[in-house]
Amino acid sequence: MGLETKPLSTLHEKASHEVGDFDVPTGREEEWRFTPLRRLRGLHNGTAEAHGKVVVEAEAAPEATVETVGRDDPRLGRAYVPSDRVSAQAWSSFAHATVVTVPKEAVASAPTVLRLRGEDSSAAAYGHTTVILEPFAEATVVLAHRGSATYADNVEFIVGDGARLSVISLQDWADDSVHVSHQHARLGRDARFVSHNISLGGDLVRISPSVAYDAPGGDAAMYGVYFADGGQHLEHRLLVDHSQPNCRSRVDYRGALQGQDAHAVWIGDVIIRVAAEGTDTYELNRNLVLTDGTRVDSVPNLEILTGEVAGAGHASASGRLDDEHLFYLQARGITFDDARRMVVRGFLGQLIERIEVPEVREKVADAIEAELDRGAGRR
Repeated sequence: MGLETKPLSTLHEKASHEVGDFDVPTGREEEWRFTPLRRLRGLHNGTAEAHGKVVVEAEAAPEATVETVGRDDPRLGRAYVPSDRVSAQAWSSFAHATVVTVPKEAVASAPTVLRLRGEDSSAAAYGHTTVILEPFAEATVVLAHRGSATYADNVEFIVGDGARLSVISLQDWADDSVHVSHQHARLGRDARFVSHNISLGGDLVRISPSVAYDAPGGDAAMYGVYFADGGQHLEHRLLVDHSQPNCRSRVDYRGALQGQDAHAVWIGDVIIRVAAEGTDTYELNRNLVLTDGTRVDSVPNLEILTGEVAGAGHASASGRLDDEHLFYLQARGITFDDARRMVVRGFLGQLIERIEVPEVREKVADAIEAELDRGAGRR
């Protein structure tokens, strides 16, 4: 499990399970330049005290199994090799892992829900989760994060040939929490993967979702909703690595920001390697700035190493509420705060409506309403 390199790409060149293979970040590196390292509480440099606790409670679908296993379980680490120091630290430090398995051709009749509850943010906790869908299985998995924690983890999704997996990851932490997570999916032939990342709570949340293809025909859709309030740092760093022919990917992340020093970061990296002819990919990030004093960094990157693609593109836009939209609504007797609320609902609601689990969808919609209530009267 030594150092691995990807010499054909200028993005994400290093991967290793060993913490020592990665330099301690200084903040000058491309992958760390937007992250306030001082707020990571030592997760990045090995100084964090590792006696924190995050409890995992599982509610499995009848067709799925959920196990707590030790570090030596051979199913762990099959799909993902850490690509930065925090991820390698999480791999080296977890004591037990959660493994979800859906057997071949099974169609889950209900979501499998993993509730991760932090009990103390004063010390670090580390975790690992592996979700395995055997060929032609179908399932929905919910990762619900709450409580107070300083937490780093890795999550692997192994989607077998012809399988269909939908994942909803809800970051609804308490205000004092720090969460750094890598969520990696590997897709088999003709596999379908859909992810929803919703980041609402926490002091600093940095989520790195990624997708790789093991065979032709894979299809990935990655959606994200986030709402950064005053002082919050919410960061999403995506990677879609097209290395197989005739695969597809779609990315759509949208966020809103309000309050002094609210900061949202979105990095979208797509690599189309030489062998990935027939790739069809598009990524989009949009941010709605609701008040002064916020900051948005949005960086799409597309690296194409073959001329034979079906489609490849990206777009990024960040801006304030449209004055014409607000004027139109206010001219019809709607107050400024209500007009603001309607515009934000429409902007984020298009992605919220895609969430397949009604309870989660309603919870996210209610959380957005609560954020808008806190921002009422601000301009």
